[in-house]
Amino acid sequence: MAEKTPAKNDKPSSNLNHVDQAAVLLMSLGEADAAEVLRHMGPKEVQRIGSAMSQLKSVQQSDVRAVLSGFLDEVRNLTGLGADSDSYIRNMLVTALGEDKAGGLIERILLGGNTSGLDTLKWMEPRSVADVIRNEHPQIQAIVVSYLDPDQAAEVLGYLSEKMRTDIMMRVASLDTVQPSALHELNDILEKQFTGNSASQTTAVGGYKTAAEIMNHLDGGIEADLMDSIKELDEEMGNQIQDLMFVFDNLKEVDDRGIQMLLREVSSEVLIVALKGADGELQDKIFSNMSKRAGELLRDDLEVKGPVRLSEVEVAQKEILTIARRMADAGEIVLSSSGEKMV
Repeated sequence: MAEKTPAKNDKPSSNLNHVDQAAVLLMSLGEADAAEVLRHMGPKEVQRIGSAMSQLKSVQQSDVRAVLSGFLDEVRNLTGLGADSDSYIRNMLVTALGEDKAGGLIERILLGGNTSGLDTLKWMEPRSVADVIRNEHPQIQAIVVSYLDPDQAAEVLGYLSEKMRTDIMMRVASLDTVQPSALHELNDILEKQFTGNSASQTTAVGGYKTAAEIMNHLDGGIEADLMDSIKELDEEMGNQIQDLMFVFDNLKEVDDRGIQMLLREVSSEVLIVALKGADGELQDKIFSNMSKRAGELLRDDLEVKGPVRLSEVEVAQKEILTIARRMADAGEIVLSSSGEKMV
């Protein structure tokens, strides 16, 4: 049977998330035009869209029509070249990348910020970034770590000494904004090693939330030791950071639909080990979002499993949290830490 052609006034819709929609749009443009678009994006946006492209093995024609139709609708809404271009750019980036991921890129494009020295670090391997900042003043190290994406920042910290990590994270938590002159000077320092132009724009970096996001991406052992060190020096700061971290227990706050989607991505073996370290409330949350039969089997497996090393539990929980954050970044589920209210 021939595929039904949508009526002229019917607007095709797609279930693809924002990143996949951006990937479909770029793949529809062709290599040259897609490369030109990607050239204006940051490293994490390029990485995510590139990954989405590689995973789109088969795309339904209806999804392609929906993505292209949405894009054309945005273009038609323009009253003329240059008219309301800021609004158009904001809407397009948010549609393509989501609110959180589009934020930094929007700031650089629309607010005239040019932090090319810092941006260069985002394209580098974490070990290389650690080598670049290792001998810099701790405050410069903290600004750089705050500016990086949390997962990259966490990897960078992994290549630094324990004492250095503690100092940097406490400074990150204490940061709020960076003065233009300080950011200008930092870019000058970095651009002596790289290429590009130097300019400055007052930029909000650091703070407890940034510190918590970086801590979320650290390996379990490093995370625990670092938190203990911070609390030993400043207990209130440690508690505030910990309140903003998304930990395994926070899965209780994820809605049922999100839990169900997450469970589809987690293997039974990993889930069993992770739940060994979970309280009864979280276990019940997981069981209630499974079929009756699957829940009964999981309960039986938990009982049969017997004692498990704490280190194994932490690894399993970390694996599930990594999957949860990836799904949250893709807009598939919503996460909330203990320090955040859901609205």
